[in-house]
Amino acid sequence: MQAQIVKWGNGQGIRIPKGLLQELGLKVNDTCNIRTEDGRIVIEKTFVHRTLEERAATFGGKLGPYEEFDWGEPVGREVW
Repeated sequence: MQAQIVKWGNGQGIRIPKGLLQELGLKVNDTCNIRTEDGRIVIEKTFVHRTLEERAATFGGKLGPYEEFDWGEPVGREVW
């Protein structure tokens, strides 16, 4: 498959066909690492989506259910 390097703003870019991205499991806005290796350009996906629960587990946290917090009696005109 051939691609052309084109001007893109102040830089250059290469358009990657949709089928190739799907084959590699990449999509728009994915974060990638780009490097050179033996005269070649290597693009690797670096970010894997995790749910909020998976992210909280990384830090030993939990996601509720939480108990209600008693803020005390109303002080002004607030309605509880």
